[in-house]
Amino acid sequence: LTEDKHNKNPLKMLESLGKELISGLLDDFVEKNVLKLEEEEKKKIYDAKLQDKARVLVDSIRQKNQEIYPIKERKDRTRLALIICNTEFDHMPPRNGAALDILGMKQLLEGLGYTVEVEEKLTARDMESVLWKFAAREEHKSSDSTFLVFMSHGILDGICGTMHSEEEPDVLPYDTIFRTFNNRNCLSLKDKPKVIIVQACRGANRGELWVSDSPPALADSFSQSSENLEEDAVYKTHVEKDFIAFCSSTPHNVSWRDIKKGSLFITRLITCFQKYAWCCHLEEVFRKVQQSFEKPNVKAQMPTVERLSMTRYFYLFPGN
Repeated sequence: LTEDKHNKNPLKMLESLGKELISGLLDDFVEKNVLKLEEEEKKKIYDAKLQDKARVLVDSIRQKNQEIYPIKERKDRTRLALIICNTEFDHMPPRNGAALDILGMKQLLEGLGYTVEVEEKLTARDMESVLWKFAAREEHKSSDSTFLVFMSHGILDGICGTMHSEEEPDVLPYDTIFRTFNNRNCLSLKDKPKVIIVQACRGANRGELWVSDSPPALADSFSQSSENLEEDAVYKTHVEKDFIAFCSSTPHNVSWRDIKKGSLFITRLITCFQKYAWCCHLEEVFRKVQQSFEKPNVKAQMPTVERLSMTRYFYLFPGN
């Protein structure tokens, strides 16, 4: 009798564990926004026979696939990312610490499966040329997404090239970025996530002891006492489908760059990707970055999502 009980108990235990595993898995998926299942759907999976649970779960996931951008297998895709960063200028101060931002973003994107192209020391005309060439790359046809990262001085209308001055502007308009990669000019990325990250100054110098990305003529007399920080800010433009832009601050406000550690925005962005990209979709990762700025320390800034026209959730699935 005892032996008979031992023969039966393992099967019951396995069935019980199977139900608990499926239930726990579903709860995790729903909590992380991987799946949005109604209670009726969850009950259907939980009540199914053990041998049918996998099929029922897969069927439920299939029904939800329209809510998630399709991701290609690593062996079948050719993801590309572009980083444009200007650190030295003819008529403006250098962006000290920006080299660390380049290194950090390059390593992050490579870890997410992107082949990263880095371009530096570009005029506005050079930047536009690089964008058009990058948009025309054949690899985008077999890619599932792209990242475009811009780090430079900036003004209200766009990103400054290396020759910019007040007398002779050298500016890449923000509109040019979106126009270059819209569905008319970049068919290879149609219906695919196009993620734009911008770290660029727009606004006045916020203190005599801070090194500003702004032209000196915009400086005011407000004094602060925190060394190693410089300011960057951003500007938003029109929305295009499947775009999301994440900016280092809200419009008309500054953001800060540590000359020894790199920009606060890029540093925290990298940290949040490393911690949350495995379980959170892109918008949720960006929200984690915003939350990291919720309680200001030395200086306050609040990153903002702009031009959100993504119609699905974008999961990066690191390691896939």
